[in-house]
Formats: sequence, structure tokens, C-alpha cells
Amino acid sequence: MILHFSNARLIDPESGSDALGTLTVRDGQILAVNETKPPKGATVVDCGGKCLAPGIIDWGVKIGEPGERHRESFRSAGLAAAAGGVTTIIARPDTTPAIDTPETLEFVTRRAAEASPVRIRHMAALTKGRQGREMTEIGFLLDAGALAFTDVFAVSTDTKALGRALTYARSLGALVIGHVQEPGLSAGGSATSGKFASLRGLPHVSPMAERMGLERDLALAEMTGVRFHADQVTSAVSLPALSRAKAAGLDVTAGTSIHHLTLNEFDVGDYRTFFKFTPPLRSEEARQAVIAALADGLIDVIASFHTPADEESKRLPFEEAASGAVGLETFLPAAMRLYHGGHLSLPELFRAMALNPARRLGLPQGRLSPGAPADLVLFDPDAPFQMDRFKLRSKSKNTPFDGARMEGKVLATWVGGAEVFRAEG
Repeated sequence: MILHFSNARLIDPESGSDALGTLTVRDGQILAVNETKPPKGATVVDCGGKCLAPGIIDWGVKIGEPGERHRESFRSAGLAAAAGGVTTIIARPDTTPAIDTPETLEFVTRRAAEASPVRIRHMAALTKGRQGREMTEIGFLLDAGALAFTDVFAVSTDTKALGRALTYARSLGALVIGHVQEPGLSAGGSATSGKFASLRGLPHVSPMAERMGLERDLALAEMTGVRFHADQVTSAVSLPALSRAKAAGLDVTAGTSIHHLTLNEFDVGDYRTFFKFTPPLRSEEARQAVIAALADGLIDVIASFHTPADEESKRLPFEEAASGAVGLETFLPAAMRLYHGGHLSLPELFRAMALNPARRLGLPQGRLSPGAPADLVLFDPDAPFQMDRFKLRSKSKNTPFDGARMEGKVLATWVGGAEVFRAEG
């Protein structure tokens, strides 16, 4: 099958261009860019001058299978992703049980392929049970399809055991993801230290906990030579350490959360638990510093860190409520806040949301170049709407953007050239 996208505003993160053009797709791959005439027998898709970009690769999505299917299933996550322009989900291993054996990984890989309209790839746990003591069978998990290894929010306090795991991962060329928080200092904290947290009486944690965790993990990366990715850098005090590590030539990249880029500590307001995150929301000054680091390329990746939670786990006192928010469908319109605010261009945004994740994980997606998979999103960056959480396709509805006026609407999504979503109307 041949598709010819005409009158499209092509957002190309690889070349950094944003211009009208055409895109031709054959048999699930991009065939040509800016061919003036459609090939014989092609189905022409008139994009109406709207934006056509590589599908988003969302790195760090929590799916409830196995163990918490009531919060999110592969099917519901896939439908939400398609509606949000996310064509590849990189799923976390913090499931019940954890994805820490080849057998569990093979099970979830098979279930995802059967149930989801978008691509789902998995990370595996770095240590057994995510307990930070005994490393998993990294080699066998790589063979079973694991893209990377992480214990997610379970930060190891056994530095010697962690060092051994990183050394072994280095010998196999495996990518390790670290959640950069000093676990002792950050334990129990639900807000960032400062006047606001004190006035609200919330248990708080200093941003230095992130810097201390990052400094430790970067030192281990230097010691072992492992390929390392810091999942959420959210504080200004962490940026100099990251800059030094990159300048020293360490194989290090970093990501951040779309919620930390678009919200700040004051959004918590009167103890609104949909705004509780790990790490907690930061000051406005820190938010601006992280945006600048993203624009400069110091931070490489933006992710939604989609974390579904049911009503019972959110309708609790702030310090007791579950952390995190769903983000697969709100990722793109939230990112448009950075575009409309003049902080990042559309190619820069898709560099961080698609191209850089693909490069770091060794995936062929994230590009608009010939030969790349035809994973595409067509969207209108200016379309206004009011977010209604009950219209989200995720099983869980815990979004901080409920009721917010937003811009940016996904019109259609394709995976491997096959249409998996089209907006009504």
C-alpha cells in the first residue's frame, strides 16, 4: 500500500526543519520526502497544512499488566497512546511482579503485541524484585528483547551491588536508567523544600537530594563505563553535574518529565493530589532552568512518565496519596505550552520526544527520512480545547490538566503506515 501525504507541514527533528512538503509511504516505511507527484496507485492524504511529525516515543510508561490491570491494561494504554500521537511506548518494569525474568518479559511482550494498536517495547528490572541487591539475568533479558534496565523509583542503597550490576551491564553494552534521588534524604517527601511547602505543612525534600543521587550515579557511570541515562532531571542544582559528565565524555544522557516542564510547586494549591509527583514539582526558577537545559541539548529526552492511579489511591491526604499522573493523551498538548510560550520550536520538541529517545534506545523510529518506519502523527498545534479527564481513554483519570484550557489536537496517528487513530469531526 502506498500513501502520499500532501500539503503537510513537515516537522523534521533530524534536520531541524519546519516547512510545507509531502511525504510518501510504501509498505509501512517512508519512501520519499517532497516528491511533487504521488506515485501511481497511491492514496493521497491531504493534511490541510497541519503538522506531520514522527510519532512520539514515550519513555517510561507504567502499564498495569501484570498485577494492576484495573489501573491500566495494554489495550487501554495503546488506545490512549494512539489518541495522543504516541506510536511507541517504552514500558517500565515496576509491575507486580516486576519484569525481572526472561519469562515475564516474554509474557508481557506477547500480551502487548496482541492488545495494543501502537508499538510497546519493555525495559527490565536491573535487580531481582527491584530490591537493589542481586542483579537480574541481564544477558538473557537482552536476548528476550529488553531495551534497557532500571529499578525505576526503587533506588538502591547498596552501592557495591549496584556497581557490580553496572559493570556487568557495561560488558554487555546494556543501557541502564537511574532515578536520581538520594533515597534517605528524599524518603517521605511530597513537596520541594521552601516557603510554599512550609506554609502548607507538607513533608518536603531538598532539591539537593536529586543532585546527590545524580552525583553518585554519574560517579558509578565513570567508574564502570556503563551507558547511563538519568530518567528525571528536574532541578537547577543538578544541571552543573550533568554538564561536567557530558564534557568529560561519559556515555550519559538525561530526561525530564513534561509535568515538571509545564507545572510548578504552586500548582499543588490546596493539596490537590493530582499534582503530586516523584520527584515533587519544583520552583518556577527551577522549571525555567530545566527548559533552558532542554533547549541547549543538555537534557536530551522529554517523557510523560504516565503513571495511572485509581481514585482510591488519590483521594487521600496529600502526603499519603499515590504519586504520578496519566500522560499519554496529554503529552502533546502539554508540550505545546512550551512551543506557544516561545521556549522550544516544534523540531526541537520532537527531537526530545521522538528522535533522541529512538537514538538512545537503538530504534529506527523518530525520523522523517526515507527507510524509517512510517510511524507518524498529524496534529494541529493551535487547536484549542478544554481538557476533560473523563474523556481520556486511559482506565485511570488522574491528570493534573483536568479542566485546563489547552492547545494542540492530534488529528490522526499511523503506525507502520496503518492508521490507528483519527479524531472525530
